[in-house]
Amino acid sequence: MDSNPFIFSNAPKYRWRRHLAFWGVWGGAQALLYSFAPPLMKLSFFQRLEMSSVDALVYLVTHMFLAYSLMYFVIPKFVVKGKYVQTALLVILLFLATGALSAVEGNYILDQIRHRILGDIVKLVPPAYSSHGNFYSSLLAGLRGGITIAGLAAAIKLMKYYYVKQARNLELQKENIASQLQLLKAQVHPHFLFNTLNNVYAHAQVGSSSAPVLIAGLSDLLRYMLYECDIPLVPLEKELKMVQDYVLLERVRYGNKLDVNVQVTGDTEDAYIAPLLLLPFIENCFKHGASQMLEQPWISLQILVEGDWIKMKLLNGKASGISAPAGGIGIANVVKRLEYMYPGRHQLVINNEEEVFIVNLKVQLERKPEAGKMVNTNIIAYQLAE
Repeated sequence: MDSNPFIFSNAPKYRWRRHLAFWGVWGGAQALLYSFAPPLMKLSFFQRLEMSSVDALVYLVTHMFLAYSLMYFVIPKFVVKGKYVQTALLVILLFLATGALSAVEGNYILDQIRHRILGDIVKLVPPAYSSHGNFYSSLLAGLRGGITIAGLAAAIKLMKYYYVKQARNLELQKENIASQLQLLKAQVHPHFLFNTLNNVYAHAQVGSSSAPVLIAGLSDLLRYMLYECDIPLVPLEKELKMVQDYVLLERVRYGNKLDVNVQVTGDTEDAYIAPLLLLPFIENCFKHGASQMLEQPWISLQILVEGDWIKMKLLNGKASGISAPAGGIGIANVVKRLEYMYPGRHQLVINNEEEVFIVNLKVQLERKPEAGKMVNTNIIAYQLAE
């Protein structure tokens, strides 16, 4: 609506311009139409136009009375509130009042105004064009023009009202979704933090030399989360670096007990993704897979950036009998975020097999290439297993 202030703005300067334009067009159209009345055809075009312009100006008063009564009284007070019986009665009364006002103008006022403004031109008009006549006929004639402009004005008012209402509803929906996304993203932080702090606490209790490394790694991750994730999109390279740091943090925790393989392949430059979108799946593997396996735990993470899509295949071994790790606040939040931020632009398939848990995720990325910058293909592959 901000892009069309002339139509939608309620600022006085725009409202005056909008109304003047509307009535100027309507008055001009009426003047041109009246100028072709048969009794006036003996006059020159400019004489006819002068005569019809005066008529249009006089009758414009009744048209404005009916139009503004409908737009600023009947529609907001009764139509939009669903009071249709009262609306019908008021519209009938306003039509009759408009017709009567128009008849009074035509029979008792119009001729005097014509003589004052046009002077001798009025004498050239045939008697058939005289405004004096049957009051009932004048009432019907006034109704005809009044109903036309009133219907047009009311239609514009209603269309504008419902357009503004729909735009406002869409704005509220966007604000609601944005607030929900902020809440979901905020819930990722404590969820991750509590799990990692438990790991640090376990190492500190036994005096492990890994505790300082865990604390330093946690500090780097929290710095990224607190200072770089408060925007809708982050560079994919930074997000993948955060994932790698998290995996390294878990690797220190498990030591030689964990076999982790991570491969990231493809063009990661100038690609953007929603922050903390991949982490909950990876964290879930460690929480429900590696931490509960009795023998050698393993996790395999493959990420491929292909065109505008990122494809992640995540597998982890699990002890038989372990329930599906798809529940919990972390995965539930990321599923909701995918629905909000990537509707129709993501695919998520989770398979819970007997001894392996598989996550296949495909998300369409945002691209922001810099002008003149060559696209390079980065291939990052590393093995975190002894």
